[in-house]
Amino acid sequence: MTAARTEAQAGDQSRRQFAVCDRPLALVKRLYGRGVQTRSGAEIVVDGDVVYKLHRPGTDPRVLTTRLRIATESGSLLSPLTAVLDSVGLRWRSRWPRVETVVPQPECAPWVESGRLLARLHSEPATGRVAHGWPQRLRRMLRTTNDATIRRAAAELPAEVWRAGSPSRPATLVHGDWHLGQLGRASEAWVLIDVDDLGVGDPAWDLARPAGFWAAGLIPDEDWGAFLDAYRDAGGPAVPACDPWPVLDPFARAAVVQAAAYQPDDELLRAACERML
Repeated sequence: MTAARTEAQAGDQSRRQFAVCDRPLALVKRLYGRGVQTRSGAEIVVDGDVVYKLHRPGTDPRVLTTRLRIATESGSLLSPLTAVLDSVGLRWRSRWPRVETVVPQPECAPWVESGRLLARLHSEPATGRVAHGWPQRLRRMLRTTNDATIRRAAAELPAEVWRAGSPSRPATLVHGDWHLGQLGRASEAWVLIDVDDLGVGDPAWDLARPAGFWAAGLIPDEDWGAFLDAYRDAGGPAVPACDPWPVLDPFARAAVVQAAAYQPDDELLRAACERML
């Protein structure tokens, strides 16, 4: 993948702007008493001012409890109502306050705020020994796709995308699944929501999706530039002051491959995968 793009790659702005949201969670706040199932297999139910999340089957309750405790102590993450999980059959449920989420309109996309918020998260103490979940999500994706192009592109990914971090890179708190749909407004400030992949590792992972989608032509130049500049200006440690692409390229590739697997009809994502081969 290259950071250079052509006009032929540019799609409709509103589509590009919100392609980073796997499923904009703005709809969740309107679903009182009704369930929404996420791509990962979790189920979300809103009841008044409380959001109940029944986590995907197989979730380790000890790891999830650690993530809830990190969120409780963080100034960048939405705090759960309690760090104690509810047992529901063979699964585990957490409880959260209902918050305002991002409106899926290009003119409202908080790219600058997102860059600053991620920089702040990456500057917090990396407490706990839980690794973030990006590599595990990649492996789950490979177990569910038979698409030859996707599998070939995944096979070309460099070694660093299959681990949470590397000795030569910073190790910070990492959200692990960041996109615009992972923002919630508590009071007047944006916070990060969804801790299912929260953990320690290379902070470049949290820039992977916007970087990859920008390179694929899904995010306008001005939005990517505003996001990256805000992240750097706030002291974010993931990228150097010079060209960020040598750092971001492997993670951006991984994000595009995963997205293409889940959005097989997206021509820009498909073309980006084919260029990796």
